[in-house]
Amino acid sequence: MIQDAFIKVFQYIGQFKFEGAFEGWIRRIVVNTAIRHLEKKKLHFKDIDDNSQNAPKIEAQAYNHLGEEDLMKLINQLPDGYRLVFNLNVIEGYSHEEIAEMLNIQAGTSRSQLVKARKMLQQQIIQLQKIAV
Repeated sequence: MIQDAFIKVFQYIGQFKFEGAFEGWIRRIVVNTAIRHLEKKKLHFKDIDDNSQNAPKIEAQAYNHLGEEDLMKLINQLPDGYRLVFNLNVIEGYSHEEIAEMLNIQAGTSRSQLVKARKMLQQQIIQLQKIAV
């Protein structure tokens, strides 16, 4: 995906108008290329049956032992739809409306996927904490 994105960057570099940040222009190409790649995989947003209503609240000490690499591993274990929305919103900073437009979904679906992704991450962190103790 990243190779395809950089090919597009070099292919369309003449269209960059120097009106915004070059980094932002490249980021938009990379994100759109990744989304198109995922669309080819027929990514579907669906609900996953979870018992998140019964999930215990996460304690602050659970975060103490998590490094960036550990957290990225947990994020990468999320289902595709959850991970995509989580990355676009939390890491890349896109709004739910922007995500909805990019993925051709409703903004409410984006919000729902993010909430479920966060709950799933919380449960995974709690499980890691129980194993560590």
